[in-house]
Amino acid sequence: MINRRHLRTVFMGTPEFAIPTLQGLIDAGVNLAAVFTQPDRPKGRGNILTPPPVKILATSLGCPVHQPPKLRDPAAVEELRRLAPELIVVVAYGQILPKSVLEIPRYGCINVHASLLPRYRGAAPINKAIMEGETVTGITTMLMDVGLDTGPMLVKKSVPIGQRETAGELHDRLALLGREAMEETLSRLCAGTLKPEPQDDAKSTYAPMLQKEDGRLDWQRPAAALHNQVRGLDPWPGAYTFFAGEMLKIARTTVEYHCGEPGTVLRSGPEGVLVACGDGALNIGELQLPGKRRLAAAEFLRGHPLPPGSRLES
Repeated sequence: MINRRHLRTVFMGTPEFAIPTLQGLIDAGVNLAAVFTQPDRPKGRGNILTPPPVKILATSLGCPVHQPPKLRDPAAVEELRRLAPELIVVVAYGQILPKSVLEIPRYGCINVHASLLPRYRGAAPINKAIMEGETVTGITTMLMDVGLDTGPMLVKKSVPIGQRETAGELHDRLALLGREAMEETLSRLCAGTLKPEPQDDAKSTYAPMLQKEDGRLDWQRPAAALHNQVRGLDPWPGAYTFFAGEMLKIARTTVEYHCGEPGTVLRSGPEGVLVACGDGALNIGELQLPGKRRLAAAEFLRGHPLPPGSRLES
């Protein structure tokens, strides 16, 4: 049995997604020795140096914060050794942990990953699951090794994906589920009942880091596939097309069963902009021009008509 209040722990995480798990560890009463997070970055139009969300929470709680530019630097590794953690918990940290770090804690480094491993290893599992039309996803905690999300699995928790759910909405739900999964993992670790399960590499899939180009819509594709692409890339990088040579971001889509030349506007009104696809049609509920805010279709069309017969280009 392990007394969690004596379990010397280091947390590594950076974005909002990591916040619930960090708060869960604090609420569970672990001995939190330090928090490691990414360096402050310029943000917004003014390029104002902004601390990551994890740093804001840790600082507010009086927890020591470390922000090494590169975790593999000898100074950062030595600092970790000095802290002597028995456990390292990692949630969307944003850096690969070198072997020299993985070997430090007695109970290993446990990662909270936003997919049902071995599916969707990599940087963008939430987005990729939606883009691939999955109806179920979840959280896996795993014991980290030197591979990319290849370590033995510890605890899995699954949730359904809504037919119109966006990556941003699913992100928020999985962040909370990540806390639950880590809480169960911690309880099993302390009770001595944690049983690592090797991943089946033959069933693995990969979710690479997103690029802006991923948002470009090809109207020759089926409407269902484009719908998944739109919601899987909402809020970032966003799905887009072109009208009269100008980029047009689109969101909040539904699938309808109409025929027409792919990329042609079939209907335009308060209920949305219906565009023919390679199979079926995509009804667009929200549109956005560069530098402007996102608008509901009815409001957008008042200033930017898209009459039937208009052509959207890939």
